[in-house]
Amino acid sequence: MTVAGVHTIGLIGAGRIGSQLARLAVRSGYEVVIANSRGPETLADLVAELGEHARAATPEEAAAAGDVVVVTIPLKNIGTVPVEPLAGKIVIDTNNYYPRRDGSIPELDDESTTTAELLQAHLPTSRVVKAFNHIGAPDLTTDSTAPGTPHRRALIVAGDDPVARATVGGIIDEFGFDVVDLGPLAEGWRIQRDTPGYVKRDDANQLREHLAQARRYRDM
Repeated sequence: MTVAGVHTIGLIGAGRIGSQLARLAVRSGYEVVIANSRGPETLADLVAELGEHARAATPEEAAAAGDVVVVTIPLKNIGTVPVEPLAGKIVIDTNNYYPRRDGSIPELDDESTTTAELLQAHLPTSRVVKAFNHIGAPDLTTDSTAPGTPHRRALIVAGDDPVARATVGGIIDEFGFDVVDLGPLAEGWRIQRDTPGYVKRDDANQLREHLAQARRYRDM
C-alpha cells in the first residue's frame, strides 16, 4: 500500500541514510530510482540487493523520475542538487549541519536559518519537507514497526506546505514510524544535532516533550 499519487521515490544520495530509505521504500511497495555522485555503475550491488523495483541513475534522472525525491547528501554539496527536474515536487531533506564535514556556514552558525530552509532556497519552486534527520541509519530498518505498536518510534515532519507534510507523513507511517508534525521548516532546529530528541528512540509523546525542551545553540 503506497501513499496516493506517489509511485516512485527518487533518492539523490546513496550513503547510509539513502540506502536504508531505499530498502524501506522497496519494502513498502514503491519503485526506487537512486543516484550518487560517482555514477550509476557504482550502485550495482545495492540495486541488485533491492531487486527489480529499483534502478540506478544520475541525480538528474532520479530527480525527474521521483514523485517524491529525497536529498540525502552532505550539506556542503546541496548546491549540486538539480533544480529544474524538482520544480513543483515534494523534496525530503534529511540533512544535519556538521561543521567539520561541511565547513562553516555563517547563516547556520548564527541560527538565522536551518538546513532545510537552505535547501528550500536552492529549490524555490519545490516543496521541501524535513524528515529522517534524527534517527541513526541502522535504526531505520530495525526500529520500524506496524501502526498501533505500543511505544512505536516517532519521527518528525516539518515543511511550509501542509499537503507536502501530510504526504511525507504518510510515507513515514508506511515505513514503520509514527509521525509528529513540527509545522514550518523554520521549526526544524528543534530536532537538529545536540537537541534533546536527536537520535533518541522516542515514541510520539516522548518526542513532543523533547521538542518542547529544545533550546537554540546560543542558549545551551
